[in-house]
Amino acid sequence: MSAAKPLALITGVGPGTGTAVARRFAKGGYRVAMLARDAARLAALEKEIPDSIAITCDVSDRAALEAAITQVGAPNIVVHNAVGGAWGTFLEIAPETLQQNFAVNTMALLHLAQLTAPAMVTAGEGAIIVTGNTSAQRGRAAFAGFAPTKAAQRILAESLARDLGPKGVHVAYLIIDASIDVPWQRQMRPDKPDDFYTSPASIAEEVWHLAHQPRDAWSFLAEVRPFHEPW
Repeated sequence: MSAAKPLALITGVGPGTGTAVARRFAKGGYRVAMLARDAARLAALEKEIPDSIAITCDVSDRAALEAAITQVGAPNIVVHNAVGGAWGTFLEIAPETLQQNFAVNTMALLHLAQLTAPAMVTAGEGAIIVTGNTSAQRGRAAFAGFAPTKAAQRILAESLARDLGPKGVHVAYLIIDASIDVPWQRQMRPDKPDDFYTSPASIAEEVWHLAHQPRDAWSFLAEVRPFHEPW
């Protein structure tokens, strides 16, 4: 990999948004460190994307995150896209499910910020972008094992933004109010037209935009949704 290129570290590089974000940053001239738990998928993606490195990592494990960052170096951009999800009412979920999702969604963001933001502050620039969804703003009955962790994630990101923004580091939270166009979503909703979905590539473009906003016009909370989505 070329050390002259800036580095983007992306968590949750699955077959949808994470892969699209990795490809977008590579296209934009970044080295890309891709973190996920599926070693085989990451290895295949590493062969496709120039100047990329695949790291098998459970983001809920701080030691694993620290080892990954030590391996690739200090990132200029961090995109926290890893997500722990669950469906069920408060009576249906296991308490351990909520705890694990909190570890992936919220604690991993804290670990990432603690491990990467100090170097960004020293450099006087950098960005931490977090992908979220409408569960960060509302707690529906069947999302009791998930929504509390996304709401906490959004509030933590806001605390980071208020702390790091004046130091030159941009933190933004992207709410994805959409069904993302990935195969399993299509299988669940075979009757839906193409424009029901938001493509991972479109989401990646917004992540790229947030990470490269001019310093005199930073956003914190941004949203994307299909044009006909009720909200």
